[in-house]
This record gives sequence, C-alpha cells and structure tokens, in this order.
Amino acid sequence: MPLDGIFLRCLRGELEQNLLGARVDKIHHPAKEELLLHLRGRNGGHKLLLCVNSGQARVVITEESPENPQTPSMLCMLLRKHLIGAKLTGIRQPGLERLLCFDFDGTNSAGEAVRLCLCAEFMGRHSNALLLREDAAGRWMILDALKRMDVTEGALRPILPGLPYQLPPGQGKLYLPTASTSEILQKTGDGLLSDTVEGLAPLVARALGATAQSIEFLREIAETGEGEPLLFRDPEGNPAQFGFCALALPGMHSERAESYSALLEIFYAQRGAAQRLAQQGGELRALLQNGIARATRKLAIRRTELAASEDREQLRICAELIFANRAQLDASPAVRGQTAYLLENYYDGGKQLTVPVVPALTPAANAQRYFKEYRKQKAANQHLGSLIAQGELELEYLESALEHLRRAQGQAALEALRTELEEQGYCKRKAGKGAKKGAGKRPPLPPLEYRTTAGLRVLVGRSNTQNDQLSLRVAKGHDLWFHAQGCPGSHAILVTEGVLPDEGSIQEAAALALLHSKAAGGGGAVDYTQARQLKKPPGAPPGKVIYHSHQTLWVYSDPNSIKHKEAFHGRD
Repeated sequence: MPLDGIFLRCLRGELEQNLLGARVDKIHHPAKEELLLHLRGRNGGHKLLLCVNSGQARVVITEESPENPQTPSMLCMLLRKHLIGAKLTGIRQPGLERLLCFDFDGTNSAGEAVRLCLCAEFMGRHSNALLLREDAAGRWMILDALKRMDVTEGALRPILPGLPYQLPPGQGKLYLPTASTSEILQKTGDGLLSDTVEGLAPLVARALGATAQSIEFLREIAETGEGEPLLFRDPEGNPAQFGFCALALPGMHSERAESYSALLEIFYAQRGAAQRLAQQGGELRALLQNGIARATRKLAIRRTELAASEDREQLRICAELIFANRAQLDASPAVRGQTAYLLENYYDGGKQLTVPVVPALTPAANAQRYFKEYRKQKAANQHLGSLIAQGELELEYLESALEHLRRAQGQAALEALRTELEEQGYCKRKAGKGAKKGAGKRPPLPPLEYRTTAGLRVLVGRSNTQNDQLSLRVAKGHDLWFHAQGCPGSHAILVTEGVLPDEGSIQEAAALALLHSKAAGGGGAVDYTQARQLKKPPGAPPGKVIYHSHQTLWVYSDPNSIKHKEAFHGRD
C-alpha cells in the first residue's frame, strides 16, 4: 500500500507524541536518499529515519543504526549547521497531502532566532526531502534538498536553493474532514473514493467501497489519526501490504504492529530481505537452468556422435576393399577424377559396393583416409562412453541442485547452496569471500528434522552436500535411507537407534523423501535400504550414491501424514 495521506495522518500523531520538544543532537546521511536525525528530549533519545526512495519511502522512529560514510556529504554538513541544537516545535501536514513538515526553532550564526522546516514529500519518483528557512516576509525559502530539480527535468515545480518553496500542485480532490458525505458520493458515482477524496490509496478505496458508512469511517480516522497499524501477509507469510485499518484482501491475513513506525520497519526490512532472497535465488536459478541446458546439449551431441561411431566398421570395409583392388585401380587411367569406386564386396557375397572417394587423391590415399576416420571413430567410441556417463552424472547433479533451490527457505540455505556450487566450479566465488579465514562464517546449516508418529527421528538433507553428510557420515549402518525413485530430491534418514522400525515409521519416512523431491504433490515410488549398503562412486558429484539391494514403497507426499512433525529450520 502506498504511504497515503490518511496513513501519514496516523503516523504524524505517533511522531508528535514521541518527538515534540526534542532537540536535534546528531544528523547523518547514511544513503543517497536517507537522512537520520538523533533527537533528545524529556522522554530520552530517538532516531528519526527519513527515506525518500520511491520504493521504500517512509519516515519512522527507528532502532537501527545504519553505517555512515566516513566523509559527510555537503547536504549533511548544511543540515548540521542549521539543525543541530534546534528544537522540534511542530509536525504539519497540509490537508491530507502526502507530505510532513517538521518545524524547528533554532538560531543562526549571529545568535538570532530562526524558524526552520525539514519537509518530507512522499510522491513516488518525485519523493524528496527539503530544508527550508522562514524569511522576514514569512515565506519558506529552500536552503537545499536531497534532490535538486529544475522544470526542464520533468519536475512538478522547481526545487533549487534560494527559491521560494511551493506545495506540490493539487489534484482538485475533496478534503475528507470538511466535505459532506452526499457531496462525496455524488462526485464519486460508480468510481472509486480515491478518485474523489484526497489522501486515500486506491487499494483502500477498492476494499472499503464507496458507501456512506465507509466515508464516515475514513473521516473519523482522518480527523483523529486513530487508526490501527496492520501488516498484511500473503499465503507464504511474506509482507505484502500495510495499512491503517482492517481490509478484506484476497489471500492475505493481517497482524497488528506495536506502532506505525514498527509497522513500516517490519514491512520494509522483511520485504527487502524477501526481495534479496528472490533476487539471489533468481540468479542461482538462471545459473542452474543454463547449466542444465548446456549439459543437455552436450549429451545430445555426444550421443549422436556415439551412434555415428557405431557404424565405423563400414569405414574399415571400404578401406580394405580399396586396398584389395589397388592394383586394378592404379592400372585404370579412368580412375583419377572419379568421385566413387564400384568395387566387389567380398564381405557381402560379392555384391557391388559404391565407395565414395576424393577425386584428387590416389586409391592408396583414399584408403588411408578411410582407415584414419575408422581409427578416429573407434577411439571416439571408447571415449564417448565415459563422457556420456560423466554428462549424465552432471545433469543429474544440476537437476537435483535446482530442486534443492526450489525448496530453499532463508538466506542461510541459499548461501549454503551457492557455496556448494562454487566448490563444484559452477559459479565464481564472490569477491572478498573468505578473505579472512573464519571471519563472519555462519555455523553449518542443520538438516530438516521430523518425528514420526512412533517418535523416531527422520533427517532430511537441504542440499547435495548435506545429503552426502547425512548418508555417509551421520547415518549409522542400521539406519534406513530413503530417496524418491528416478527423480531429483533429498536423502532422508530414518534413525532407528538400533531397533527394528515399525511399518508406520517406514511409510512416513518414505512419504517425507517423496515430499522433498521433484515428485512431490502426488504418489510415487521411493527406494529404501540400510545405510550400510550405500557407496560413493569415485569422482561422483555431491549427493550421488549407489546401492545394490533395496526395497521400494509406493507412498503419497501428503505433509499431514506426519502427525507429529517437528521441523528445525535453523537460523535462516
């Protein structure tokens, strides 16, 4: 939801309650479009973060301490010159515009009292923060701004030092606290309230509808600023919207935040983390998909070459037939310049065989050419078999890595997968990574852990590297190993503690192995065997094991089949 005028009205009341009367203690400019003011008053110290980035625009009381550049910007020094020691005397919002004006009483270099204003405008790509000073005529003059703009740059109005400050141009909408309900309804018609009333986001207008009841409800909040700070999450639990009142949004559930500042902090912090996660996951997904496409093409080429090399005996026959008829061919003056020799094939009952040749070469040279191609294809046949086997292993590994990526949850899981791909040579190590040995190193990500109905533990790998660790190091010889048959997925270990597991636990462990595979969502076959039967082929990629004796179960990947499920996802 945009930071609309009614939301800002509610936020303004919260800021007034906590900040009025406080004095500016410090000012930082941590990012291009962010300002951080440290204020100290009777209620203690507060940090006011002002961000005018179009995708993260907000003004909040924060507990965060972003890293500051070593050298302050010119704007930061100007703000410090005018605002350090100034007292916050008021927070204004013209109408229900998407802007807040923080008024300060301060002194200039001559010790004279001056009125200053830090104006925060939240208007999408035109969002800005401006430092203003009141002149003798009572006009607000621009001292400077985060974004200087000229009308030639498509700005709504010029924003340059020395110019009088102008409010953003109005849209001719009604002011909710003073407009009558009948006037609003008449002007709205079949449209949205947001088209008629200022300070209202279309999302709220669509959810509440254009009724007299909704207008009175919104008017009360606009007048009092007493809304409810609510965070709306999508079905996956990611922050999707925020607002000042309960809304019926399809597929979303709401939760109440402690304050409007806390609401915005949670929303942008978690959404930023989710976006970074999606971005990093997208990069790895593209890398793996490209790797799979490349491995598939190489396999197809090598299989085609292998199929062609299977016919190499015909090359040998052609060479031997030319040599067998060499004297006759050399004696015939008509041979040179021919594109093919018609020879008796004593390998096929004396039938005539047409042997294509290079006209410029002698019969002996053409025979040598056939022998050379025969030896080449014979060597290729021997080598292609191993190359195809390696290619199949690589393709299997990449597909399983892509499946693990699809089910990865959290930053730690993505970092673990990326580290594995770096170790396998599929992506470059990030610059600076591992510069200091052990510095900032995360603890190893634990496997997923479940409990069966009978109380037995089931461990499930999150990556191919962890699959190897679980199957070859963690699992004891009598523990049972599970894997979905013939498709990428996780290894699952049923920890038996040396006792014979019950059938129910085996069924549930098999269902978990299917659930954490590409075949999840329906029924499928799952192989299982004792961990002592597993072996790692020499040179095989992570996650590849072989076994010679096993049993197979047909199960369904229903998460509810694990009645007493305990998942320990670690600190992602």
